[in-house]
Amino acid sequence: MIRCHNLSWGIPGQPLTAPLNLRLENGSLTAIIGVNGSGKSSLLKVIAGLQRPLAGKVELGVPRQSGLSFLPQQQHLDRQFPISLQELVAAGFWGRRLSSQLRAQRLESALEDWHLSGLEHRPLMALSGGELQRALLARLSLADTPLLLLDEPHAALDEVGQTLLWQHLHAWHEQGRTLVVVCHDLAAVRQHIPQTLLIRQSGCAFGSSADLIQQTPHTQVA
Repeated sequence: MIRCHNLSWGIPGQPLTAPLNLRLENGSLTAIIGVNGSGKSSLLKVIAGLQRPLAGKVELGVPRQSGLSFLPQQQHLDRQFPISLQELVAAGFWGRRLSSQLRAQRLESALEDWHLSGLEHRPLMALSGGELQRALLARLSLADTPLLLLDEPHAALDEVGQTLLWQHLHAWHEQGRTLVVVCHDLAAVRQHIPQTLLIRQSGCAFGSSADLIQQTPHTQVA
């Protein structure tokens, strides 16, 4: 569960929208949409505890340290950092106690699931944008947390990668996990995500994805 109480975020003295009151139930799948600069990514960071709100508070039904996984935009990753794709994906095991055999099995499975087999030892700087994004998603899949916050998970993915993404998101949703997804692809939101939070300067709107997208001109979201 996620509850936002009179939540404001942005830079000091300049909240990005009117205070937000929102309740997302356990096991829900929610999109966040809005124009560039409206505060979608910032809201996700506030929920994750990575950024302080200007006012109000966020309550989670899980502990942030062990029950939440956050997928950042890949532009925030240092591609010069000297690790391999396999090491990046294996970081998803952080904080979990598993035997070395089970780790190896799950890592191999995650690499296969995201079509990354054969790229294990490639350094980050040698990956394409799509390969890096699938590696970040594979890392997320190993975390096995009940709450997933994903910031533009579709970025840089080709058609095959997009198909893999939505297959996994639906599988995680069917497992009862709670997902919040920042997404610019309104057609994908309409097709795959049942409920949406639209961020506007005048205030946020929350409801059925199909209804919100139909009522909102595409020029008002990006």
